[in-house]
Amino acid sequence: MKSEADKKQRVVIVTGASRGIGKAITEAFVANGDLVTIVAENKEELLAAADSLSKPENALVLHGDLAIDGFVDEIVEATFSKWGKIDVLINNAAWRTIETLKTISIKDWEKTIKICLTSPVFLSKLAAKKMESGNNGGVIVHMSSVMANRAGGTSPAYIAAKGALLSLTYEMAALYGSSGIRVVAVCPGNVTTAMSSDFKDPKGSNISQVLVDEMEDMTPLQRSASPEEIAEGVFWLSSDKASFINGTSLDIDGGFTHNFNSYKSKKLQFPNEF
Repeated sequence: MKSEADKKQRVVIVTGASRGIGKAITEAFVANGDLVTIVAENKEELLAAADSLSKPENALVLHGDLAIDGFVDEIVEATFSKWGKIDVLINNAAWRTIETLKTISIKDWEKTIKICLTSPVFLSKLAAKKMESGNNGGVIVHMSSVMANRAGGTSPAYIAAKGALLSLTYEMAALYGSSGIRVVAVCPGNVTTAMSSDFKDPKGSNISQVLVDEMEDMTPLQRSASPEEIAEGVFWLSSDKASFINGTSLDIDGGFTHNFNSYKSKKLQFPNEF
């Protein structure tokens, strides 16, 4: 099949691309001259995101629900039909409820697992098959989370899916590495996005800033990340500069994961040193 894409241009699929981290990832690739299939459920948000790109002509817009069987097939086939290859897949889309295991319904559990785990599994399977057919290798990035290893007890299905994505990264790297396909995961810490601003107390009051302030005080850099900072890490991992990085994960968390306590606590002991 003759491709519309120049050999120097990569063809990339980004799910959850209408806002936040996914939108920033898309812009990083588009600004580099790459061709990107952008995927999200909300059509209006996705079209607006496409229009805001520095090179909107480099984007193929596909809106749909990853919880619906068959949509992942449409994504891969539409991308391959348009550009004749697939070089990079970014499994970024997520959905979750904020509640404990004591109250979560089977319906919400299964929807979360379908979007956050099952769709990345089979989207990866289909994309990898296309990558293998081109004999040029490829890169698959799973967006996990620091919460995979530092759970809070308030989002069980989401945490289960993010942890499984790490194990899936190791499994897929072992399977596809011999075909030149690298599989890596990224674990962001707190990021300034819509998903970090929807926390409420039992009365319905938004308490997001209180929780953000607490997490930032647990982060050595003392702040949250911007979506663009996460996108830069994803872009680098997807490039030839990271060509021997495979079957592992990258924490982009400002030092949060390996910090023991809050800076409020540290200052109690050493007020002049922190």
